[in-house]
Amino acid sequence: MAFAPSSTTSRAAEEVVVTPDAADSIHLPDTALDLVKILVAGPFGVGKTTLIDSVSEIRPLHTEEPLSEASVQVDDLAGVRDKSTTTVAVDFGRISLPGGVVLYLFGTPGQERFRALWDDIAYGALGALVLVDSRRIDASFDVLGLVEESGLPYAVAFNAFPDAPRHYTHEQLRAALDLDADTPMVTCDARDGDSSVDALLALVQHLIDRHAPEDR
Repeated sequence: MAFAPSSTTSRAAEEVVVTPDAADSIHLPDTALDLVKILVAGPFGVGKTTLIDSVSEIRPLHTEEPLSEASVQVDDLAGVRDKSTTTVAVDFGRISLPGGVVLYLFGTPGQERFRALWDDIAYGALGALVLVDSRRIDASFDVLGLVEESGLPYAVAFNAFPDAPRHYTHEQLRAALDLDADTPMVTCDARDGDSSVDALLALVQHLIDRHAPEDR
């Protein structure tokens, strides 16, 4: 599962490792070979923070703030009425995969007003896992546009909310998002660590396939 990270990826990862206060966030596994920066993207309230919490082997770093009266006027709460906080900068976590690959996970704000942060957060990333809520598919269009404009390879994971519609077929969901045929598309439960890891592995395999020699 080895692919060499770019120097910018390693530098970006190293810069963030010293940010969290927890001492255990600084120590790298002895088997670490490749440090890979991955974005966890998606619209407001789709479960990015939850996914990072479910898989991170260190204490995650969050920049969550309570929703204010002012933000209610600009954030679309349709389908997420119970949400009381929002990420205002970045979520950060880390997970070690077999083969010595260590993923640094950066959760990006999902609201349009944080668009200016995108380039800074995306710098040095090798790919993105885009979370989608099938109850409000259209909320994902802006984020998918940002990911595609950045040129990042990505995989799409439908977060399985309990009241999400079950009647959509795989083909209908792919068509609704206008995804290329080779873009991985999976279903996950962001609350469940194993399910979230499977979604990340789908992205990692996609990255490996893209970097594999053509004559393999």
